[in-house]
Amino acid sequence: MNSLTQHGAALQADLSQRYGISQDAVRCLMDAVSRGGGNQAQFSHPELGGMGQWSSGGMTMVGDMFNNGLKAMVANLCGEISNGYFQGAFYPPAPQQTGGTYQGQQQGGPSMSFGNGFGGGTWWPAELGSPSSSGSQNNLSYAIFPNMRRLAVNLNGQVTIYDTGDHIIGGVGQQQSGGADWTFTSQFGTVYVSQLPVVSGTGQQPMQQQPGAPEPEQPAPQQTAPSANSDQIFAALEKLGSLRDMGILSDEEFSAKKAELLARL
Repeated sequence: MNSLTQHGAALQADLSQRYGISQDAVRCLMDAVSRGGGNQAQFSHPELGGMGQWSSGGMTMVGDMFNNGLKAMVANLCGEISNGYFQGAFYPPAPQQTGGTYQGQQQGGPSMSFGNGFGGGTWWPAELGSPSSSGSQNNLSYAIFPNMRRLAVNLNGQVTIYDTGDHIIGGVGQQQSGGADWTFTSQFGTVYVSQLPVVSGTGQQPMQQQPGAPEPEQPAPQQTAPSANSDQIFAALEKLGSLRDMGILSDEEFSAKKAELLARL
């Protein structure tokens, strides 16, 4: 794990003590807010309800969607971390590259290989800005831009930009079933990258099958970006949870309404 500056370590210890959570959970949010330029965060930690998202002046989402106390704590934590982000650096300066290729790791992000014009640098379009996270696996590099709702993929030097819709992307990986399809995980489960709308580029190129090799498995249908306004649906679910807690709705009525709303995602 990358070290923190004196400012970053002091903030981490202070927030951990005041909010009663581990320093590891605070560090997870510090890394996420840093990747989001101080204005947004995409994170995953068991103490924070699993996968979640925060944006300055916007909605906070946690995996335990009806836990309003946890949601408020995460929003307050991210707000304080954002203030600290603009007051001083969390991390020491990165070592300078003196030539050739070296292996490095982005703050809080996946391992990447820098150099040779592939896997590192700003290979994605400049108008997308800075990614919340980026990484590389085998012959593929990716960069995630939640604020722009974009996923940039560099496959064998060919860059494709995808529209991620309402997905909160947690990671990108390659299927091991004999095909060359890439997937990512989000709050909707596992989704194939090839199912996302292509904004620019030609999309993924299938791997050429070797003679005599078995037919690659066909990807099962996956849920793509929600067609309904997810913010409105999540807000309605929260209200339903409150009505159930107040005894206005029975458990059966709550379950029926919940299923109806989730079906609209």
